[in-house]
Amino acid sequence: MTHQRVEAVGWRRPSAWMAIGLIVAYLVFYLLVGWLITTIFAGEIDTDNVLSSAPSILFAMALPIAIGAIALLIVTVRLGLLGKIFGPQPIRGRGWMWIGPVLVVAAIIAHLTGTDWSSWTGGQIAAMFVLGGCVGIAEEFATRGLVVQILRDARHSEKFVAAISSLMFALMHSVNLISGMELTTVGATVIYTFAFGMCMYLTMRVTGTIWAAIVLHALTDPTTFLSSGGVDTTVGTSNSGSAIAALITIVLVVFGFVAALLVRGKVEAAQSAPAA
Repeated sequence: MTHQRVEAVGWRRPSAWMAIGLIVAYLVFYLLVGWLITTIFAGEIDTDNVLSSAPSILFAMALPIAIGAIALLIVTVRLGLLGKIFGPQPIRGRGWMWIGPVLVVAAIIAHLTGTDWSSWTGGQIAAMFVLGGCVGIAEEFATRGLVVQILRDARHSEKFVAAISSLMFALMHSVNLISGMELTTVGATVIYTFAFGMCMYLTMRVTGTIWAAIVLHALTDPTTFLSSGGVDTTVGTSNSGSAIAALITIVLVVFGFVAALLVRGKVEAAQSAPAA
């Protein structure tokens, strides 16, 4: 049996459970890599304020995510899904779906205008945008890439694909409990990330490519950190920019949950069937 034939047999029955297993495996790998890196580079990491310096940001946050992204890339190549994930979307979006990416872009702009730039060094800012790139690639690759493709290959409707991939994306952030984050903060993060995940799914649908979701995601995290002053910290309302960002975030959350009910469509079998 050839290598290609083994892959085809292994991928013959994709399912939601396969997607869940993949995300669980990714999280376990990410946590182990993170523990190893923080052990090796403990002297470079500020555990009290991980954003306090560029090395702390890069070693504590960016590097584990980058290694996780490489692992996901290897899995994707082995499954023969790279071209399908990064190629044109097999189903396009409707006009109302543009609300998702528009809200995300509006939030990014509001965060930029609401940031106290004098409180950050050039190194911190650069490191945070490197972190954003790693997060955008890894998390979109995992959820809007692999999870969405697996669910489509399992012949699920796009409503199911959108909701489950967004839910899995949201639950990924529950691992913050392990780092000691308060339950209420983690709960709020999960609610927000579900809605944000829906907006990323809609972005992928209306633009026809996962790259648009990667770019918006890559810009969202660093601009949010810069505006709020911390990781998973609520954006304040000390100026007009941050107040607008907080308002847009509320609208985005409401829209994300409503959008989950409005998604329609299904990728036909001929479009979603994996190549042998």
